[in-house]
Amino acid sequence: MNKSFDYKLEHVCRQTGARAGTLTTPHGVVKTPIFMPVGTNSAVKTLTGDQIEAAGAQIILANSYHLSRQSKLIAQFGGIHKWMNWDKPVLTDSGGFQVFSLAHLRKITEDGVEFKDPKDGAMQFISPEISMQIQTDIGADIIMAFDECAPYPCDYAHAKSAMERTHRWLERCFTAHNNPQQALYPIVQGAFFEDLRKESARVCSSFDAVGYAIGGVSVGEPADVKNHFVKFTAPLLPQDKPRYLMGVGTPEDLLDGIKNGIDMFDCVLPTRNARHGSFFTWQGRKNIKTKAFESDALPLDPACDCYACQNYSRAYIRHLWRSGESTAATLLSIHNIKFLIDFTQKAREVIFADEFGEFYSQFAKHSRIL
Repeated sequence: MNKSFDYKLEHVCRQTGARAGTLTTPHGVVKTPIFMPVGTNSAVKTLTGDQIEAAGAQIILANSYHLSRQSKLIAQFGGIHKWMNWDKPVLTDSGGFQVFSLAHLRKITEDGVEFKDPKDGAMQFISPEISMQIQTDIGADIIMAFDECAPYPCDYAHAKSAMERTHRWLERCFTAHNNPQQALYPIVQGAFFEDLRKESARVCSSFDAVGYAIGGVSVGEPADVKNHFVKFTAPLLPQDKPRYLMGVGTPEDLLDGIKNGIDMFDCVLPTRNARHGSFFTWQGRKNIKTKAFESDALPLDPACDCYACQNYSRAYIRHLWRSGESTAATLLSIHNIKFLIDFTQKAREVIFADEFGEFYSQFAKHSRIL
């Protein structure tokens, strides 16, 4: 166990098995369960660091694939915390999922992945060792192993091959990584086959890591399939370490994930939805473009105390949206991020009270999100 980090599992809900814990990192404490906003290019879209912090973010993500060409520059500035003026924890993805999304532009070999950068067509190459060096240069608190993500659907042979290569690359990642100020998380793969997920969880758990991630979901599979495999996989991971479900972030995803023993979540959804006018409320998802909001004096969600809800009406934000003002996306992003963070922190409260099952049922009953 890395001595720069500590995780304490504080309580398990007697109703459901949902978990509450505390993860200590070199840049601060993260109270789980937690939603982590995504700042792909070392910035959460349309927001400043002050706005992200005011929304309650305890930790944010950056993406090493998108920052790979700037990683040496970021290192020159003293690492990502100084680079983006953010003194709380940061997590970086390894780039494996982004490379996976470039299916028509990449070639996977045992050495690594060669791909054409969609931005300028330049050929790039990432190996486990290069991924570790990029993430070391960036300087995040938590970094991810370089993995191969299988598509949905895929046949058993493909899923098994990708999983086994992920395991071989995992060993290379741990060999290459030597920064005690960074925690390296293995990623469980195995697509949608129970025996492969079980084997991958076994292999990943054999590494004494600070935490463990479940990858290879939200790749186009139906929600019930995703939930089944999260529920199946999570208990196979160490009980006394944080579990991170990668790339999911709707309220229903958070609700099901927490119920199934997940501690950490991330997704670009709150800011992406905001750029399309969509926002979360405790009564369901709404869209600011709706004509009914044209003269609505209420805040986005009367139950929310974010900056947008404290200061502006639905009518005003709709006016900004229809006028093409980028401030509309900023205000909606602030609200969406605050909503998801509040959602996980409310879940934390009811876990300690052994009432997560009731919270789950009430949200499902009264919200149109589920």
